[in-house]
Amino acid sequence: MAAAPSSDTDSGRGESKEASSKWLDAHYDPMANIHTFSSCLALADLHGDGEYKLVVGDLGPSGQQSCLKVLQGPKVLTESPLPALPAAAATFLMDQHEPRTPALALASGPCVYVYKNLRPYFKFSLPHLPLNPLEQDLWNQAKEDRIDPLTLKEMLEGIREKAEVPLSVQSLRFLQLELSEMEAFVNQHKAKTLKRQTVITTMTTLKKNLADEDAVSCLVLGTENKELLVLDPEAFTVLAKMSLPSVPVFLEVSGQFDVEFRLAAACRNGNICILRRDSKGPKYCIELSAQPVGLVRVHKVLVVGSTQDSLHGFTHKGKKLWTVQMPAAILTMNLMEQRARGLQAVMAGLANGEVRIYRDKTLLDVIRTPDAVTSLCFGRYGREDNTLIATTRGGGLMIKILKRTAVFADGGGEVGPPPAQATKLNVPRKTRLYVDQTLREREAGIGPGPGPHLQAHTAPAEHLDSPPHPGAAGLLPVRGGALRPAPGLLQGPLVGARAQLPPGDLCGESQ
Repeated sequence: MAAAPSSDTDSGRGESKEASSKWLDAHYDPMANIHTFSSCLALADLHGDGEYKLVVGDLGPSGQQSCLKVLQGPKVLTESPLPALPAAAATFLMDQHEPRTPALALASGPCVYVYKNLRPYFKFSLPHLPLNPLEQDLWNQAKEDRIDPLTLKEMLEGIREKAEVPLSVQSLRFLQLELSEMEAFVNQHKAKTLKRQTVITTMTTLKKNLADEDAVSCLVLGTENKELLVLDPEAFTVLAKMSLPSVPVFLEVSGQFDVEFRLAAACRNGNICILRRDSKGPKYCIELSAQPVGLVRVHKVLVVGSTQDSLHGFTHKGKKLWTVQMPAAILTMNLMEQRARGLQAVMAGLANGEVRIYRDKTLLDVIRTPDAVTSLCFGRYGREDNTLIATTRGGGLMIKILKRTAVFADGGGEVGPPPAQATKLNVPRKTRLYVDQTLREREAGIGPGPGPHLQAHTAPAEHLDSPPHPGAAGLLPVRGGALRPAPGLLQGPLVGARAQLPPGDLCGESQ
């Protein structure tokens, strides 16, 4: 009989906790089998019917092929295999034609696959890079059977260690094979044309000439070759090419390509490079003390997450604004934008199973999840404007809807005083010399007359009341408030008045 009140109490606590939360639990499937990152998630109205769908570039569990999934609600609508691991997914408008349905771009390997109405539309491949002449000569000899596979491997290893031009993917794969597999690989690939092609590491979109939400956008690609490419949305030609000192892994853009734009790229060397229009290289460079794990632009502030479990805010010129320490490692980051209230904030998924929402360095809310979150996405899903979609480390899918009455107040995620209030300040002790000096100043300031500090300021005024020179006596009325000299001082010409005085006596001058 005692167990019933306990269960009633637990259910009451759960209901009160759900009522105090700003989110509604719409769906949670721990066995959804979705393994992806935030860069491979996108929300868009792919058919123009007002029903927003979720696009997922699924990496696939170990041993399975990666694929492109489109979800409607909690169910998978379509699923298409991919030839390589996905790097990023984005939706954009290619033209002004009606109906205004966005296209889907998925970066995978050296290619960008473009879909319209969930059907393959175009495939863009990165331009080929120049080959190493020694590598090309070796494969030509292998094609004519003038070199055996073992010698080919030894020569390619020597080229990889010393040559400035990297090897092609075909040669790198050949070096990873066992001795028994080399001959079959050479017979299979020796007739093919040798190519060296880089791969895409990150991708985002940039407005072409208008800042409207439904304006035409360009694709911006970051490559393993330390370059940034801006593609034309219709012809898919390279409009601009920029070089970086390291490989870009995260991109954030603002502005329009035809007017003015700024591009921030977080690189593998721990730096954030800022580029502007018509610049072939970085204009500013922000050096971080640790590797970046995420990059989000909130209004005019760049928010960077680092491997030191902290968030940093920077301006576009590299000035550091603030730093917030996290209770656990940051696994993923993304932007949360509530357009009805004009709110922009940063969502950070932590390794301890929390999703923290920050506006600048102010904590707005904390969402606790049953598993660590590896990807986040916020926006319109289905017909709900403010939906949070998260995938977990175990492959689960979580969908939460923001309540229409939810208001994010500053400090709403923490209860009680801030942690900095409990930090004890290191105040130095008062020395005996300081105490004695304080007593002397107090005694000198107490008494019927002015203290020494007041006497020092009144001493010059007393000397003016009894001037030692006749010339100064003529200026006494001026000190008293008159604007004219003493009678008889300037009678006649000024030169004559100077002649009547002894040298050095005019205006109290000393010899």
